Amino acid sequence: MDWSRYRFVSVWDLPASPGTVYAHLERVEHYPQWWPQVREVTSVDDTSGTARIRSLLPYDLVMTMRAHRRDVPGGVLEVTLTGDLEGWARWTVGPHGAGSRATYEQEVVVCRPFMRVLAVPGRAVFRANHALMMRAGRHGLAARLEAV
Repeated sequence: MDWSRYRFVSVWDLPASPGTVYAHLERVEHYPQWWPQVREVTSVDDTSGTARIRSLLPYDLVMTMRAHRRDVPGGVLEVTLTGDLEGWARWTVGPHGAGSRATYEQEVVVCRPFMRVLAVPGRAVFRANHALMMRAGRHGLAARLEAV
C-alpha cells in the first residue's frame, strides 16, 4: 500500500436546488468567501488556477487545479491537481429531498516531503484534518445558500 495515497469521499446535503449548488461550486474563486480553509484562489487562465488551503494543521497546501470535466446537465465538476497534492477532485451534484446532495470525491498522492515522511504515523491525523475541513466547507456553503 502507498501510504502517501489518499481517497476521500464527502457527502453534503444542502438546502438549494442542484442548479444553484452547482453554480456556487463552479465558482472556485469565491470559495474563500464561504470556506474558511480555502485561503486563496488565483486564476491562471480560463481553465486553471492555484489554491492555497490550510486547515487545523500548521502548514499550507498549494496546488494548481485544471478543469478536466464540466458536465452541467450531469452535475459534474472535475479537476486535475498538481503541486503539493497530485491527482483529481470531483463534485457531483444531484437532487435530494427538497434540496441537493453534493458528493465530493478526491484521489491524491501527497508530494510534500515532510508529509510523505509522516505518511504512516500521521495518516489518521491527516484524514481527521481533511474531515474537519470538509465539515466547515459544508457549513459555509449551506449558510451562504440560506442567505440567498
